[in-house]
Amino acid sequence: MSQIGRVPGTRNHAEIVQSVVASNAAGRAGYAASWRRSMIHHKLDPAKPRPLERLSAAEMRARREDAGLLVQIAGPVLDRLARAAGDAGCAVFLSDAEGLVLDERMREADREDFHASNLASGSNWSEGSEGTNGIGTCLAEARPVIVWRDQHFRAMNTGLTCTGAPVFGAMGELAGVIDVSSARSDMTEGYARLVALTVQDAAQRIEADLFRASFEGARILSTGAGESAPQGVMLLALDRDDLVIGATRAARRHLGLEAAQIGRLAANDLFDMGRGGLEEAQRAEMARALARAGGNVSAAARDLGIGRATFYRKAKALGLTP
Repeated sequence: MSQIGRVPGTRNHAEIVQSVVASNAAGRAGYAASWRRSMIHHKLDPAKPRPLERLSAAEMRARREDAGLLVQIAGPVLDRLARAAGDAGCAVFLSDAEGLVLDERMREADREDFHASNLASGSNWSEGSEGTNGIGTCLAEARPVIVWRDQHFRAMNTGLTCTGAPVFGAMGELAGVIDVSSARSDMTEGYARLVALTVQDAAQRIEADLFRASFEGARILSTGAGESAPQGVMLLALDRDDLVIGATRAARRHLGLEAAQIGRLAANDLFDMGRGGLEEAQRAEMARALARAGGNVSAAARDLGIGRATFYRKAKALGLTP
């Protein structure tokens, strides 16, 4: 049975939030720090429900256009997440960097309940509007979060379990959040952690695809463990002269790459091993592209954003046999 929209123990929950915010615990626990931001900085009341407010259709079109490639690239990933999570009563949401929900996926049977709680496209789930939650707190802290039921700030949201993961844009900026929310009372912490890992994988897939689409025509080079690195998506975009013209947030942090160096620094200078390190990284990336393409050179070249002849020339120079 759905619990969305119920307000169990409103006064009790509000008293707990106020007590924690007033104590030293607010500096120790992650969700308590968010409670403090919600109450002190945003001046929200945990006992007070927020009116259901959504953007108009025209406003939504404008916000989705402002999001650029994000909505388009995220769509297929949201579809896959929804197929995996829908039967468990979960809904899937994509927000922009300001916490505005741009897209949603859920079973038709669950739509009325989720929309009744304002979990819907066009609603604002930033911390400034809803307090602690899977979208707003993920944005505020720029990290994956699980907000478990009564860890939410507002009492009316304590029936939800929300898992959010940040999506970073092609320039390393926060682009949005992928969130999977459930209102089922039988949701276990173990299942929530499993959902959280799936959401993080989805966010990294969107980030990698967004980066590749933003640098179409450039050569994309994986650094470290590449797209599946625990530290995040680590990709570089190189021009024909091996200048770094783009880098994901994780790659910038891992390599100490500053914004002012983009477009001016040779990829070779980023690797401690010099030319040999760069060549080995390029060779490994070309080998991975060949493997993904099942040995098809044309497909591998397209994957890397280079021509077939260029692929052959670089493969020969790097001692790679297609």
